[in-house]
Amino acid sequence: MTKVKKITKEMTITEVLDNFPAAAEILMRFGHHCVGCPAAVEETISDLAQSSGMEPDALLKELNKAIKS
Repeated sequence: MTKVKKITKEMTITEVLDNFPAAAEILMRFGHHCVGCPAAVEETISDLAQSSGMEPDALLKELNKAIKS
């Protein structure tokens, strides 16, 4: 199994959290408390950002910055 090195817009919330558990804190800080909801299995980072009025690239940038530190 290949180790995922960065988060992409196409990844589901579950994929992100499986690979980068620390991302949960970032998502919750931005008001996305869906980290444990059933929709997390199918909802992508892009879907999440758009449904909450955020620019997907802005959320993605913050997530990838956080997982590198």
